[in-house]
Amino acid sequence: MQALIAKADTLLEALPYIQKFNGATFVVKYGGSFMDSPDPAVRTSVARDIVFLEAVEINPVVVHGGGKAITRAMEKAGLQAHFLQGQRVTDEATAQIVDEVLSREINPEVVATIRALGGRAVGFAGTEIFKCRKLWLDDRENPGRQIDLGYVGEVVEVNTGPLKECIWSGFTPVISPTARDEEGKVYNCNADVAAAQTALALKAKRLVFMSDVPGLLRDPQNPATVISHLKIAEVAELKRAGIVDKGMIPKVNSAVAAIRAGVEKVSFVDGRVPHAVLLEIFTDAGVGTEVVELGGRIRRAPHSTTSVPTPASVKTG
Repeated sequence: MQALIAKADTLLEALPYIQKFNGATFVVKYGGSFMDSPDPAVRTSVARDIVFLEAVEINPVVVHGGGKAITRAMEKAGLQAHFLQGQRVTDEATAQIVDEVLSREINPEVVATIRALGGRAVGFAGTEIFKCRKLWLDDRENPGRQIDLGYVGEVVEVNTGPLKECIWSGFTPVISPTARDEEGKVYNCNADVAAAQTALALKAKRLVFMSDVPGLLRDPQNPATVISHLKIAEVAELKRAGIVDKGMIPKVNSAVAAIRAGVEKVSFVDGRVPHAVLLEIFTDAGVGTEVVELGGRIRRAPHSTTSVPTPASVKTG
């Protein structure tokens, strides 16, 4: 009987969030090692969460990654992956591999998984949805100079028409992170940035980034040091301290841009944790790191043993 009561308590805890978010659009950046897990339960966990969102009248929009599959395809083609500041250096041959893997292999797989679990999903190649400009990185070792990453783009425009049509029809759009520039060339784009731009364009209520870490960590080697609550004013100091570095840079920059553009809250969650999306959205404790502008519900993730950062401990930049 106690187990049944506990289940009822869980449903009641979720109820105010279900009521609050009814009809809202949530963008989920779907990616991480769970996509390659040999365990079907792990591979389908996030897709189940997406189907749950559909069932409670929340409109999920998925932008997926697939970096490890791209690396494997490159190795098969005799090409070596190279990263700078968390971005994949991409020549023309690599751009074609990226588009093939993301848009014609991974995208249909994600769509099929959602459908198999009772959801409704439609896949889109990013080249149908995103316009981009060539991305240049600032050279940290040579101030004033920039680094050419090749066919790496920064999403600057989102074709929302097909996405809104899907949402209005009760389907979840699933989008790969590729794009075309003004000349029609195909570019590889960071999935986190693509997801953030999608959230901005659709005026989404929430943006959830999935990865292989419990959230933003003060010590990357210690998963117990997750920062559970982060105000955007604290980001500059975390960058200077090296806490936000490498692959976290585009994630955090995208989160800050999304918050400033009106997204209510951005979350970093661990895709390896079963039902991390539901735990973050529908429970008081939440999981991972929540990024907000000012207030928000200050909470401690159950696995966190560190203090929530405050203006006294983290200087604003």
